[in-house]
Amino acid sequence: MIRCTHPAPLAAALAALLAVATPAPAQDAPLTTVSERSGFIETGRYDEVLALCDAFASRYADAVRCETFGTTPEGRPMKVLVATRSGAFTPEAAREQGIPATLMQGGIHAGEIDGKDAGFLALRELLEGTAPDVPADALRRQVFLFVPVFNVDGHERFGAWNRPNQRGPKEMGWRTTAQNYNLNRGYVKADAPEMQAMLALINRWDPLAYVDLHVTNGAKFEHDISIQVEPVNSGDKALRAAGTTLRDNTIDYLAGHGSLPLPFYPSFVQYDNPASGFEDGVATPRFSHGYMQLRNRLGMLVETHSWKDYPHRVKSTRDAIMAVLGQVAEHGDEWLALAHAADARASKLGGAPVALAYQATDECRQIDFRGYAYTRTPSEVSGATMTRYDETTPETWTVPLCDRIEPSLVVEAPGAGYLVPAAHASWVAERLDRHAIEYRRLEQPMSGVKVEAFRADSREFAAQSVEGHQRLELQGRWRGETADLAAGALFVPIAQPKAQLAMAILEPQAPDSLAAWGEFNNAFERKEYMEDYVAEEVAREMLAADPQLKAAFEKRLREDAAFAASPRERLDFFYRRHTSWDARFNLYPVLRTERKPR
Repeated sequence: MIRCTHPAPLAAALAALLAVATPAPAQDAPLTTVSERSGFIETGRYDEVLALCDAFASRYADAVRCETFGTTPEGRPMKVLVATRSGAFTPEAAREQGIPATLMQGGIHAGEIDGKDAGFLALRELLEGTAPDVPADALRRQVFLFVPVFNVDGHERFGAWNRPNQRGPKEMGWRTTAQNYNLNRGYVKADAPEMQAMLALINRWDPLAYVDLHVTNGAKFEHDISIQVEPVNSGDKALRAAGTTLRDNTIDYLAGHGSLPLPFYPSFVQYDNPASGFEDGVATPRFSHGYMQLRNRLGMLVETHSWKDYPHRVKSTRDAIMAVLGQVAEHGDEWLALAHAADARASKLGGAPVALAYQATDECRQIDFRGYAYTRTPSEVSGATMTRYDETTPETWTVPLCDRIEPSLVVEAPGAGYLVPAAHASWVAERLDRHAIEYRRLEQPMSGVKVEAFRADSREFAAQSVEGHQRLELQGRWRGETADLAAGALFVPIAQPKAQLAMAILEPQAPDSLAAWGEFNNAFERKEYMEDYVAEEVAREMLAADPQLKAAFEKRLREDAAFAASPRERLDFFYRRHTSWDARFNLYPVLRTERKPR
């Protein structure tokens, strides 16, 4: 059902929205951006970021440091502005003073560059004291870490049509890196040098809140920004209260400043069909806000709407930045205590059920959504049914929203931790180091160790490459076995603050685990075979020697037509029961243990 409404004209409201961002003359405001000086029609190249980073640090030497935290594959420096009036310009100083850090980044998708221009605008207002809607001591009560552009090489792949589903700026960067990685799929696997640099920055500063500034793709409607936060539906239950407050207060702030914010990502359940409504969810940890909750910290995804023009989007992003900084200034001490308490609880998860993936239930409710009149008719170009929007005719759509979230994968944490055999210890240790996950190497070999091993009952390799990986989906379960471990194996204790992140990486069925990203695919590839003529001879010998096996084979022939019709499966029936069968085939190499090794 769709109901028409007649909202007030937007022109006056938009003018009011942009008033705060009206640029001062360049000679009076040397810290303005290309974007401001162009009336938010253009955005600057990366050399502007380098110049502004130094200029802010020079102009406000008592409050800003300009630092390099990484280098891109094409050799460009990755910059972070460290802004605070607390004097805590190092992570050690911030921890000593108990001051939270708030890390915000623009340009993880470099075509979605609102965050860069909005962040510089917000930072200047904070330093000049011209932001009346933020506590005056906001920078005294936190450290603001601002990364103007995360995907720097992609930013310099500049062009007018790099974002064909977006209005402005005139030219912008590219979605992926110079190595064609989508950084917003890489928080766990961390293939890209840029992501490894970002994780090192996160490990150093341990930010209380991490805010990722984006622009949507998608349909045309009136809502201009969405805010998603975790923990809210996932993660530490006590910390969810802080996440909910952060989300709701940010939405209230945005609404009070003229926006039409949403608490969910506005992507239709059925592609290109507004009537299908929306489905909320919890992002997996390949995404920033799905990742940070596994570290017991707050993650926020800000998505301005791509069909709003660039001045509007920069203003909305600026408001979101101010909303978050104001809240961290007000609630940071309380939220930091909650985060540290969550760390302590995570260290005691051994043997407890832990949710590693979530989904929306089919329990939906009807909502009023500010859209436009539209038609769905066959296209003379593609032949498909296409949606056409009339932006001159606002409508309120009454559509379903499925936003009751429940776990879709729950795994009992190991009693003591994980064991990574020596054959895989070196490269797995590198992955764990990227996330500052604790582990130790076993100095002595161990034999006959009681462990849990995961053997796959079925495995499905992805048909297409994803981010340079062939993903793998496994079905199976952990079973009690014994194992021998060589010296140099890793023990990854579950008793650590990042226990949930360790599980997300090492549990084979977790959606962004090493196994899911295909890092252990070799273990699930059959490497040795028995020639058919040999298998025939072996099968006849086994049938003659074992009446129970013969009965089982004949029963399978009677009851399983597909088996009976397949020569390969019939021969494999015997090969799998022969001593030559590879006992490691379909065995996940990482083990679990209920006892801490000596």
